[in-house]
Amino acid sequence: MSGSRKVTVTTSVLLLFSLASSVFLLRRLDQVRTSATLEEVLYLNSPKWVRRLSLGYTGLLADIYWTRAVQYFGSKHVTRATDYKLLSPLLEITTTLDPKLIVAYQFGANFLAPKPPNGAGQPDQAIALVEYGIRNNPDNWKLYYELGFIYYYMESKDYAKAAEAFERGAKVPNAHPFLRVLAAQMAQHAGEIQTARMLWQTAYATTQDDLIRKNAVAHLRALKVDEDITELEKLVAAYRQQTGLPPSSFNVLIGAGRLLGVPVDPDGKPYRLVDGRIELRNPEDFPFVEKGLPPGYEPGLPKFH
Repeated sequence: MSGSRKVTVTTSVLLLFSLASSVFLLRRLDQVRTSATLEEVLYLNSPKWVRRLSLGYTGLLADIYWTRAVQYFGSKHVTRATDYKLLSPLLEITTTLDPKLIVAYQFGANFLAPKPPNGAGQPDQAIALVEYGIRNNPDNWKLYYELGFIYYYMESKDYAKAAEAFERGAKVPNAHPFLRVLAAQMAQHAGEIQTARMLWQTAYATTQDDLIRKNAVAHLRALKVDEDITELEKLVAAYRQQTGLPPSSFNVLIGAGRLLGVPVDPDGKPYRLVDGRIELRNPEDFPFVEKGLPPGYEPGLPKFH
């Protein structure tokens, strides 16, 4: 057999072996037992081991693991679960296989950071994930924005760390100029609603992703409600202090010269004034509000996070 013939045969054998190994991995990845909904088993739980077994198909396997992470989060989210123990390992494997998969950092962090039922309630893991993304993609300013966003909005209102993250991002070539503004806002400890509005407005303005934009709009609508109700609560409290009784309706406040008209929510529907409380008529239309929920109201699952 000639040398070239041997090379051809050897190459063919190696290719077949690689394909067979990849098929084996894909089948293992698809072996999801329906009985393992509570005590899941992560079949391939070592990022480095998975990378070695990928035989060069790291991009393909990263996409598969990313899909698995999204499916896992979705299945947990639908059932309002509080235990997301496989989410962080799935994201770690995904980003180890493909450190350039930016979407895994952006959406993965938003899966990890929020408290249940909106997320896994794992802000530390979210921060670690984004920091790993920054180390592998130091010129992607959106990751610094994501990091600052987590520090301020999704963890503990840590102004100093959020400001530091935004300032780091502002130094990246071609970074959005608004990062420096955000850093300054954090450094000045701006009001919470105003700062949160600025963050979501930036999120909307700096992406073409339709899901992220819809998510930002939903949060902005909720912030408007929270701001409205905060101001209305002040009017109700002032009236109560003056008269000793809560106003029975908005018309009472209008008659007292404290309101020009019946206040409405972002959809144009009047707020309700019940026993001195300000309530939304349709709270299900504002899944992220912190105020205006009727007593005993059980919120449904938000469409975004």
